[in-house]
Amino acid sequence: MAELAPWRSPLSRALHRNRSLAYARYAQLATVQANHRPANRTVVFRGFLEDSNTLKFVTDRRSQKVEQIAENPWGVLCWYFPKTREQFRISGKLRVITATEEDADLLRLRETTWLALSEGARSQFAWPHRGQPKSESEAAFQKSVDLSTPLEEFCLLLLVPYEVDHLELREQPHHRCCYTLQSDDIWKQQALNP
Repeated sequence: MAELAPWRSPLSRALHRNRSLAYARYAQLATVQANHRPANRTVVFRGFLEDSNTLKFVTDRRSQKVEQIAENPWGVLCWYFPKTREQFRISGKLRVITATEEDADLLRLRETTWLALSEGARSQFAWPHRGQPKSESEAAFQKSVDLSTPLEEFCLLLLVPYEVDHLELREQPHHRCCYTLQSDDIWKQQALNP
């Protein structure tokens, strides 16, 4: 078991103290497109990979971010917690776990993550291709599918952090701390001017 990073405690505390706000599980994920322009979207935090510092999200294999991550796996997650007035910027490498994953443990994790989703969330992976011209027929969004096993379009998205910038805005002056991964599970912690 890897030792948990020192930023995990402040992040867990922020998640706990903001738990009454459903949108506190939403964060913005930025990647770089093939044309070198930034791309940003909102993702839903699905927990941590067990006994690790890796964050879990889900995505559709047909989404542009899957292609972007294949070309450049680096991404930045920006997460703001309104109740506690804290921001976390988490930089790291992204990994997409598809139905063709060779690691049996990651395939099982993909399946358990799928089963943890609501039926409504699972059914979205059967919708027509995202970003394409919309069909006039609403039936395209209501086709019946077996939701007991992950659809091909369903991907588990993992973010392995390399740097975490934590900014607390409640007090004057603000508090800011940067955590940087030095080597295997060794994190350097540095207080910074806000």
